Amino acid sequence: METTNNNKSKENTTTQTPENNTNHLSVWASISQFLHELLDIRADTDIKGTIEDIKGNISMKGHTAWVLVFSILIASIGLNISSPAVVIGAMLISPLMGPILGVGLSIGINDIDTLKRSLINLGVMIGLSLATSFLFFLIPLFRDETPELLARTAPDVRDVFIAIAGGLALIIAISRRNEQTNTIAGVAIATALMPPLCTAGYGLAIGNLNYFGGAMFLFSINTIFIALATFVIVKFLKFPMLKYLNSAKRKRISRLASFIAVLVLSGSIYLFLNLLKENQFKQAAHHFINDVKESGISIIDEVDENINYQNNSVKLIVYGYKIPKEEIDNWTAKLPKYGLEQTKLIFQQGADDSDIRNEVKNLSDLYAHNQKIISSRDESIKEKEDKIKLLETELSKFYNTQIPFIQISKEAQINYNGLSNLSYAKMVHTNFNTTDTITIFNAKWYDTVPNTANQQLLLKKWLKTRLKLDTLQLNNN
Repeated sequence: METTNNNKSKENTTTQTPENNTNHLSVWASISQFLHELLDIRADTDIKGTIEDIKGNISMKGHTAWVLVFSILIASIGLNISSPAVVIGAMLISPLMGPILGVGLSIGINDIDTLKRSLINLGVMIGLSLATSFLFFLIPLFRDETPELLARTAPDVRDVFIAIAGGLALIIAISRRNEQTNTIAGVAIATALMPPLCTAGYGLAIGNLNYFGGAMFLFSINTIFIALATFVIVKFLKFPMLKYLNSAKRKRISRLASFIAVLVLSGSIYLFLNLLKENQFKQAAHHFINDVKESGISIIDEVDENINYQNNSVKLIVYGYKIPKEEIDNWTAKLPKYGLEQTKLIFQQGADDSDIRNEVKNLSDLYAHNQKIISSRDESIKEKEDKIKLLETELSKFYNTQIPFIQISKEAQINYNGLSNLSYAKMVHTNFNTTDTITIFNAKWYDTVPNTANQQLLLKKWLKTRLKLDTLQLNNN
């Protein structure tokens, strides 16, 4: 029985294996089909229309030339006022892409006539752009160095990736039956062909060949990699090669186109590797500088020019105490750890300023001591001011309780003709429980006054009203 069961289990296993394999193959086929439909660009490609569109936009004559001139002028103004919005608007109307796409297409299909035409129009495009920006920046009012201009004076390895990705997106968008205008406009903005040309014209206008060379280098990188991306997609989509009746001519043109393609590809790889090495060198140098700063060394004037890839040197401008030679040697020995082998480390520093710093410290201490003295004097003055205010308050209360006796006596003499004498005093009275202050007036009348009691009563009422007193004693002398 056991033998029979084992045989059945083996049979089940062998019968399930083909089904599992079939299921796996079916799933993989579905995934492959999905990915093919998702990423395939050949099915919707309009080869004839693409070639016609690219060739139709190569020419830099008439309307296209004037559009280029005015777009370069707008971009130059945008760079001068550091307005990205104006620069972007200029790139949207610029016809710079035509000749560059023509170069990539012509190499891909062995069209030597289109290649010549594209190169000529590319040269015309560069000449018009440089002349327009040069004349604009010759005006003294527009020669300030702005951040937007300085940002286009040196290429970066990231510019290569932008140019490659932008060129690929551009040719793929153009090759569709329904052309994607938004993609074309976006690529024109991302690859930023116009700002480097404007910056190159600015460099010529102010006589700065470093600006001119750096900007033209950036423009060349964008141009080469956009053309290279076009060439790659044209080959991938298997655009038909141009055929010539003369087979010898066809072979010669094919060889020439292949040579140009290899030359462009080799140059592109060289530029990319060179920029990649420069970018790695700068990143390592910045990492090294940050560690130097964290160690307590004060560094000033940190500019990109202090990191020189061509001379393989890093210059640090320090202030504070003078760094001893042993410490400099220690930092130099650490350079290989940062990938900066054979890099020259330059510490630029002045003489030892410890005496000056000690004097500054003494002055700071003296200032702090004086501030304490001033603070204590301020507290003393404040206390005296508080006492003065208290005394003024008490004095005011005292004056408020005083009776203007001279004025009162004159008014009483006018009101009462029979009054011959008036005196005044304050009497403090206590019953040993409470203490009161009583205002006492003494009045003396002439003998000719017939009714002194009545006059005495009237005088008392008048004094109480005049002095606003509830209690008042008036004696008759």
